[in-house]
Amino acid sequence: MKVIIPLAGKGTRLRPHTHTVPKPMLKVAGKPVMDYVLDDVRKLGGVDEVIYITGHLKDAVERHVHDVYGDMKATFIEQVVQDGTAGAVALAGPHVDQPVLIVFVDTIFDTDLSVIKTSTDDGIIWTKEVEDYQRFGVVLADENGHMTKIVEKPSTPISKRANIGLYYVRNWKLLYDAIEHVLTRPKNKGEYYLTDAFQYMIEAGAKLKVIDVKGWYDAGKLDTVLETNRAMLERGRARKGAVGKDCTVHEPVYIEDGVTIERSTIGPNVSISTGSVIRDSTLSDTIVGANSTVANSTLTKSLIGDHAVIEGVRGSATAGDHAEIRSEP
Repeated sequence: MKVIIPLAGKGTRLRPHTHTVPKPMLKVAGKPVMDYVLDDVRKLGGVDEVIYITGHLKDAVERHVHDVYGDMKATFIEQVVQDGTAGAVALAGPHVDQPVLIVFVDTIFDTDLSVIKTSTDDGIIWTKEVEDYQRFGVVLADENGHMTKIVEKPSTPISKRANIGLYYVRNWKLLYDAIEHVLTRPKNKGEYYLTDAFQYMIEAGAKLKVIDVKGWYDAGKLDTVLETNRAMLERGRARKGAVGKDCTVHEPVYIEDGVTIERSTIGPNVSISTGSVIRDSTLSDTIVGANSTVANSTLTKSLIGDHAVIEGVRGSATAGDHAEIRSEP
């Protein structure tokens, strides 16, 4: 099996953080979002090659993959023109000669990928039932659990099963026929959508099984990054670490080695990376990167990058790498 991971996007909804860090490498509970996915791929086994479709900050992605996932063969292809998800997957075509797993890594999913090993369908599309269905492409299925239609951002509740960006395609030849067809048609709302290729496959007679995931955690914007941080802490990523005297910790938290905490209250749902210093502060629902300083502050629902300085701040803050925010007494 080959694996395709498109991650060329600029992550505009997470600026200023994505000016310096690729969106899939932002950390929740002390771990880059893409690593949760790649760890599942590694455990699955049987992967001959992982094809990364890169773009924004591609060098950082390549370094991270070589450093952490050097045991899996990797190919990097830059998507110079970001014309949509079908365009991204099309770039991997010359390397695909067998079934393929396609994963968009700005989310974390909770499902058993080993179902791939026994699947006899042309493919699998994973979904999650959501209430805000208007934000997503939603999937309709027949009585046998095979997809009949996928509709982008419906105005009426025809389905609440959201497309989460996780697909297995056993019939890879038909997939690439479908992508070629999509790329020769006018763009859909300015883009070439992979979902249009799946619709083409269905109309050509393909059977795509629809499977609901147990959990799906978005990391595409500030509020969902913090929600996903909390979910990962609750699901076993919590780590208290060492704290100084006169400190209170409300778990769950993730505190790495090398963090200094003095006269502060930490948690719940706080992650702090190594080298950071927290003094005379209260933090909740907050992520603090590495080698940052937070002093005399009360932060909630905040995302602080690496090498940042936050002093005398009350409320919520979004500060990228090397930012300095100080409030005079």
